Amino acid sequence: MEQLKINAYAKINLSLDVVRRRPDGYHDVKMIMQTVDLYDVITMEKAESGIHTTVEMGKSFTAGGMDAQADKVTEELPADESNLIYKAAKLIMDSKNMTDGVKIHLQKNIPIAAGMAGGSTDAAAVFRGMNQLFSLGMSTEEMKEMAVKIGADVPYCIEGGTQLSEGIGEILTPIKGIPDFYLLIAKPEISVSTKYVYENLHLEELSKHPDVDGMTEAIQNGELDGIVCRMENVLESVTVKQYPVIGEIREFMKEHGAENALMSGSGPTVFGIYKEKEKAEKAAELLEKEKLARQIFVTTIKKNAKEAD
Repeated sequence: MEQLKINAYAKINLSLDVVRRRPDGYHDVKMIMQTVDLYDVITMEKAESGIHTTVEMGKSFTAGGMDAQADKVTEELPADESNLIYKAAKLIMDSKNMTDGVKIHLQKNIPIAAGMAGGSTDAAAVFRGMNQLFSLGMSTEEMKEMAVKIGADVPYCIEGGTQLSEGIGEILTPIKGIPDFYLLIAKPEISVSTKYVYENLHLEELSKHPDVDGMTEAIQNGELDGIVCRMENVLESVTVKQYPVIGEIREFMKEHGAENALMSGSGPTVFGIYKEKEKAEKAAELLEKEKLARQIFVTTIKKNAKEAD
């Protein structure tokens, strides 16, 4: 095999709790992550030596007169050693003492700095892709153990699906039984620093924490109503205050047919859960007219991120 194309799927957080701040500066979390059918495309091929990365912006950055934003994003997502796809490839090559080179092309469709693990899922795709392209024989567990060195969300993105995530995000427990539903996903024209959000999170001021255990049980029982009534993200206490548009989008979705709506990760992306695709599509049209968000998608969940690409 000389070339490989692989999809790198985004995620949302159905529930996100921060348990404590650790002495090393990281935070212990307890959250439920879910893969969604929105993805970047990674194309990989063998090269004589070195790591060669290129990036192009997909439809979500260029449709509807967004070319100027695409140019801006390209500057924010350089195809150099700072990109997680490069870091993942280098870590693998160094760990396996590889002398072969690789060319990696990234087509970016997932919103950037959006709380959807866009960079992490690209890195995870590089792990899966290089393992296959070079016949490295790494197990999923071996890849996950190595991937946490790149980022806390990367191990989850290697496996995907519905998972309880604990520790700094690397302790993963698969959850079976989630029912199907539709998603309206919207990212406003702002970017949020994850570092800023966690630095300004005051755990001692939180009067309530998400019922993650209750949601886990609801997922296992296939109860959508039990899932949506427990959707909560403690990081909203920071981001909604700083960026009111996040709260505006969330309420707009709830007013237009969503069973519930929530910010994903550290934001600013908001997702709404819908039982009917038509309602989600209608809400997307109205949301676009209101100009509350620049990148809007209607999609579904994906129960296994490793399904055939």
